[in-house]
Amino acid sequence: MTAIPQGARHRWSLPNLLTYGRIAAVPLVVACLYRPTIDAMRWTALGLYAAAAITDFFDGYLARAWSQQSSLGRMLDPIADKLLVAAVLFMLVNDRTLSGIHVVAAIVILCREILVSGLREFLAELKVSLPVSRVAKWKTTAQLIALGFLICGPAGDRVLPGVTAAGLVLLWIAAILTIYTGWDYLFSGIRHILAIEDAA
Repeated sequence: MTAIPQGARHRWSLPNLLTYGRIAAVPLVVACLYRPTIDAMRWTALGLYAAAAITDFFDGYLARAWSQQSSLGRMLDPIADKLLVAAVLFMLVNDRTLSGIHVVAAIVILCREILVSGLREFLAELKVSLPVSRVAKWKTTAQLIALGFLICGPAGDRVLPGVTAAGLVLLWIAAILTIYTGWDYLFSGIRHILAIEDAA
């Protein structure tokens, strides 16, 4: 009997299934936010988003705890995160929950994600890893919570006034941390590249 490669066994592991689920949640959240004037759609979008955000913690934690880490999971996990964040930001701009100067915070966050993704891809070819910093984890937490508040938007304000305002404040905090971590990653990447060139 031919042995099943370890990577193939982990392809349908629970951690990877959670990642697949997070990707599948993206179009569902977008569909709900397409009708933002209906409160029920916003609350449904929040429920889907919250479930997807929770899987972001558990897929990595379970993969490490159960020794089910795989190349596919490592590739899809950051992709799923970025798809969810980008899709929500676009829809919030579309329904004008984010408008005016607040759109700048969204642009900063998206540009940083593109920068770090490109940097990681380039450094991976050089066999150089770019570990996630503690500040980056704080940024991610602030960002996820901010988007949750903003998804509620006007529907949340009708239940508890100030929900949207709190989301905007948290989004700017995330944007500021995004600038800091983006520069930190860029500086670290450039340092690795220069070191390799000097050694060549």
